[in-house]
Amino acid sequence: MPVQWAGLSPELLLSVDRDSGEQLRAQLERQVRDAVRSGRLGAGERLPSSRELARELGLSRGLVQDCYAQLQAEGYLVTRVGSATRVAAGAHVPPAPALASPHWAAPRLIADFRHGVPDLGSFPLADWLWAIREAGRAMPTSDLDYGDPRGSQALREVVAGYLRRVRAAAADPERIVVCSGYAQGLGLTLRSLARAGVRVVAYEDPGGPATASAAAEAAGLTAVPVPVDEDGVDVRALDASGARAVIVTPAHQWPTGVVLAPARRLALIEWATRRDAYVIEDDYDAEFRYDREPVGALQGLAADRVVSIGTVSKSLAPALRIGWLLCPPALTAPVTEAKRLTDRGSPTLDQLALAKLIESGRYDRHLRRMRTVYAVRRTALVDALATHAPDIRLTGLAAGFHAVLHLATTADERSVVAAARERSVGLYGMSACRSGHATAPPQLVLGFGDVGERAIAEGVAAVGDLLTPDARPPGRS
Repeated sequence: MPVQWAGLSPELLLSVDRDSGEQLRAQLERQVRDAVRSGRLGAGERLPSSRELARELGLSRGLVQDCYAQLQAEGYLVTRVGSATRVAAGAHVPPAPALASPHWAAPRLIADFRHGVPDLGSFPLADWLWAIREAGRAMPTSDLDYGDPRGSQALREVVAGYLRRVRAAAADPERIVVCSGYAQGLGLTLRSLARAGVRVVAYEDPGGPATASAAAEAAGLTAVPVPVDEDGVDVRALDASGARAVIVTPAHQWPTGVVLAPARRLALIEWATRRDAYVIEDDYDAEFRYDREPVGALQGLAADRVVSIGTVSKSLAPALRIGWLLCPPALTAPVTEAKRLTDRGSPTLDQLALAKLIESGRYDRHLRRMRTVYAVRRTALVDALATHAPDIRLTGLAAGFHAVLHLATTADERSVVAAARERSVGLYGMSACRSGHATAPPQLVLGFGDVGERAIAEGVAAVGDLLTPDARPPGRS
């Protein structure tokens, strides 16, 4: 029955139910704990003595003493010799105010041309689950230990063979460090370069200024932009920047889509050798090329000067968080140590599963299928624009799953993006890919990796008039 004590806090109301099946001590602990958490018992408030509480509830004094001792151990109560048991200061933490629910929900988009995202619905889940089972079945007990911070020997050997076969890389499994995606790989590399005396790192402009700047700042480096033209990164501008490291996307420049020209490749390697510098190669979507075989990795030309970063974020899914660093000999040990200090190594079972997926041929089969899927969507985008905005120029389509749409020089990029959003179409401007002080003609970066053909057609039809050279700013007549 509920009991309330005369002369004590009226907020303390306790009862025990002998028929509930819950232990009496557990009931008492729970109710006192809840009274403190809810604020019904305030800090410093006195509780009845164990004798008094036992008498009121018809319990043994020893049970009440055990309850008080447990709550004291948990920090809810304090007890001093010769003094009453009281609620501990700070035991009650007011709950955080509930976030107000939004009064509106973002409208569902007809098409979202978000770039950098593969077709998430085509992730080979059945193959991945098969690989997980096979890896777990064959995994020795020793692989459950921390292991080599560079990653699983099995995966490093498989990745080395894959990179030699598909990317013409000079891949040695002893110089591969498995990482959790591109961001971690870049961070490990820049921290290692900083310890080696590098102070300035350059990045392509347009490119990924936010990612490069954040990673450089975290490593204690200064990040500077260098321009990109139709032949790739401007090596003369790079030489003048004072950088001793540069982040590039030579096989399919992000986001312009140009391929680093042969002469520029050689000039970039010569710059690195002469400056005692390093090239950080982001090999992010080179597998998806439509006009010829994928361009070989830059690392294959200068294994001692190029750090090549690869991941499965575009080929499989970003959520897997699996990547690798192909390191020059001088950087292998520093990068490995940086990885060890960061997280002691990436999850082993996932690494073994990826190794099984590649070894079995299922990974290559998935890539072949996705090349066909993306090629169809690429064609759908070209056809839709030819119908609804025929005078618009589209570039960067040789590989990957994004394209660059060139607006009229008089167009306002941000206004076009905003007007498209009002029509439930997600468009994204090139300005987000440029450094803060860069100026350039208005362009859009259209991703088609995670957009179906029907959505592509409907989305372009909805915004085609906004893209044409003679389109007037929205809201004007």
